[in-house]
Amino acid sequence: MAVFINPPVVPKTSENGSPLRIGILGAANIAPVSLVYPARSHPDIEVYAVAARDIGRAEKFAKKYGIKKWFGGQNGYQELLDDPAIDVVYNPLPNGLHYEWTIKALAAGKHVLLEKPCGNTAEETRRMFDLAERKNLVLLEAFHYRFHPAIQRVKEIIDSGELGGIKEIQVSLCFPKGIVSQDGNIRLNYDIGGGALMDAGCYTLNCVRYLASNDPTAIISAKTVRYPKDPRIDTATSADLVFPPSTPGGEPIKGSIKCDMMVPHRFGIIPRLEGVFVHVVCEQGVVHMINFPAPVIYHYITVTPHVGKKRTEKAYSFLPGSSAKGEEWWSSYRYQLQAFVDKVRGRVPQTWVTGEDSVRNMFWIEKIYEEIGLGSRPQSSFQLPAHS
Repeated sequence: MAVFINPPVVPKTSENGSPLRIGILGAANIAPVSLVYPARSHPDIEVYAVAARDIGRAEKFAKKYGIKKWFGGQNGYQELLDDPAIDVVYNPLPNGLHYEWTIKALAAGKHVLLEKPCGNTAEETRRMFDLAERKNLVLLEAFHYRFHPAIQRVKEIIDSGELGGIKEIQVSLCFPKGIVSQDGNIRLNYDIGGGALMDAGCYTLNCVRYLASNDPTAIISAKTVRYPKDPRIDTATSADLVFPPSTPGGEPIKGSIKCDMMVPHRFGIIPRLEGVFVHVVCEQGVVHMINFPAPVIYHYITVTPHVGKKRTEKAYSFLPGSSAKGEEWWSSYRYQLQAFVDKVRGRVPQTWVTGEDSVRNMFWIEKIYEEIGLGSRPQSSFQLPAHS
């Protein structure tokens, strides 16, 4: 854990002459874990600049994390995008600002690492990836867990056929009450794309689609818990889905997702920590994984065949002999950063989350919101000038 938050610092060298320079839009709380720390151990990327609405906050963030430049004030974000020294932009802004500032970053010729979910709607998401393709730039939705060996090992077990075809997939990502504060939290702000399904739920939907190797064909049922202070916001949402069979002539796969940002404490005082898992029922056994979003902290994969011995696996790095890079202490964000840099540099990454995958994930988020009667989050009013 100590290495995860304080990784080795390597010299910044690059066969391309100089490392990629990345600028952060917003001094977000997630940025140190998702980017600053992982970048320290990568020789070909430098966290070079940060921008915030409050220049004092930007300066404080920059000095704390050893970042050379900072921008702030009303035009701070745009000034960062206009800096010719910056090659890449990391966008961890609130969901409702993803579209505008990703479009502006792409228009400025920057590659973009974009926090999930991509936008408030599938249409916004498609527009972003269309622009990235037109400009020959890399855009990646940061589903970091997909790059870690642990979830890839779960999929490998399923796809190997050792347990037969898939019957059911359950994915849950629930937080104890109190982790998401209720005082001004962006996750509870409808106007900037808040909601449990947008936050934790986008992971669960992405994961069930990833493991099923397909999109749903239907939503069987969905239910939600609305935020008392704003009933347009869901604090918990669950949905039962149907997927095509995993084997020719097989039965359709049952899929279920659950997300909750305010799980009540046991006996009113003990936080519940058991709601973060993947559970896959196959014809000949079961695969269960604990802590799929943050496996470097702790995880285990239990394989229970109907016939034979139960086993437990852990996958902090790829198997010996694999050409994939990685160390046991690499976080999912570090694996993701490796893939992102490889893609920008023209190399083939170990794995990737495609633009179409991102569009489809957002499409089904909107469908579930429609099913529970909340509707899509507000679409951005920003329009890129015609000449851009």
